Amino acid sequence: MATTTAASVGVEQTPAERTISTRTIARITGLLYLLIFVTAGFSEGFVRASLIVPGDATATAANIVAAEELFRLGIASDLVAFSADAVVAVLLYVLLRPVSRTLALLAASLRLIAHPAIASINMLNQYMALQLLSGDEYLSVFSPEQIDALVLLLLTAHTYGYLIGGIFFGLHLIVLGYLLYRSTLFPAVLGGLIVLAAVGYLTESFTFFLLPAYEPVAATLVVVTAVVGEIALALYLVVKGVRTERPATQEVA
Repeated sequence: MATTTAASVGVEQTPAERTISTRTIARITGLLYLLIFVTAGFSEGFVRASLIVPGDATATAANIVAAEELFRLGIASDLVAFSADAVVAVLLYVLLRPVSRTLALLAASLRLIAHPAIASINMLNQYMALQLLSGDEYLSVFSPEQIDALVLLLLTAHTYGYLIGGIFFGLHLIVLGYLLYRSTLFPAVLGGLIVLAAVGYLTESFTFFLLPAYEPVAATLVVVTAVVGEIALALYLVVKGVRTERPATQEVA
């Protein structure tokens, strides 16, 4: 057991300076979290939703060719989101390590695996789909119908790659929710909302693999729980930062 204060995040400074430092870190984390929502939401909710026609390879390929710049922007937007997520993982570790260094490190590791690692590499599926539609000479061995089918196959692979990352992200949110609940810097209710979001992500991922007939229900569940839980956390971090720091005894392990 070690006695720490909520203001112990950051470098050694006076108590007042440490309070400012902690709140600043929290607000930067919140701003980056909101950036993730905007960029990832744009890629998934607008770009892919408007260009990909489920089950129709020809229409999907035609849409991408007609809006290649938009498709490329969607890829770039996702990469911005995943880069920001890497920073958020580290900053959340800094904020929550006074509760438990081990669990804070576990949460950060799971988040880094989920999006900066799995989801970033998974973007190769989208880029290779675009390459198939480039019209390069070496692709002439494929018929137009085969190319269209391969494009839709790669985009489907991207969807399932994202769901695999979602399993690690859901596990991250479980640990994050516990840390938020135990931390003196945040209201306990935020921890509960984040755990609900974790249930949403895990339900979606496993439903798509095990019970595909219920995919629409699982997709709706994750949208609702993620919006409520993660946006609530992001807004709290931006607007409030942290609660008024007060001395607290927490386990650092």
